[in-house]
Amino acid sequence: MWWRRALGVAFAHWRRAALPLVPAASRTSQAGAGGCWSCGEAVSAGARFCPSCRALQPPEPSPDLFALLGCERRFEVDAAELRRRFRSLQQALHPDGFASSSPQAERRLSEQHAALLNEAYETLRSPLRRGLYLLKLKGLELAPGADAEAEPGFLSEIMEISERLVEANSNTELEEMETFLAAKQRQLTKDVTEAFDQGNFQEAKKLLAKMKYFANLEESLKKKKIPR
Repeated sequence: MWWRRALGVAFAHWRRAALPLVPAASRTSQAGAGGCWSCGEAVSAGARFCPSCRALQPPEPSPDLFALLGCERRFEVDAAELRRRFRSLQQALHPDGFASSSPQAERRLSEQHAALLNEAYETLRSPLRRGLYLLKLKGLELAPGADAEAEPGFLSEIMEISERLVEANSNTELEEMETFLAAKQRQLTKDVTEAFDQGNFQEAKKLLAKMKYFANLEESLKKKKIPR
């Protein structure tokens, strides 16, 4: 009906007006400015919408995931605030919002933005993935398998825990191991936070390698808990 189409158009305009044109990290930057695909007007680098015709613009090819969600580039994040920012942007850029009142090109762009938002949120909400991403931004990455980053004593500890996990058969044993692994990860998260705050990226790298081992153990535990 005509009133539904009108309501869809009105909502689309409201959504575009409510969303900031440019992420916080790039609002003052005009470098790399290009033209709007819809009207040809100049658009600042990182702008989500054209300031002239309000058309949704293509996402940057390799955006800073922290800037994408309006977060400071650091290891420690406010989980509740991160989720709030994600939900707000998700609502504004969700493909469903472009279904009835926008060109097909804009709907495709909204799908790309939505995929990037999901990637950013899943990366930043996980301490391990967030830390590895920060290392990558600093030009550092874990060696394949992460064995080179761990001390022999730590590897022996991991092997012992892995054996305990294999031998665990009761729910009580699995729950005890789950609590144990969660405590290990909490302590490592605190240690990684301190290392990043001090700018000690090599130490953060070693600690994240340990976190990765414990994350693998947690994944194995989850699979073992799945009812057969």
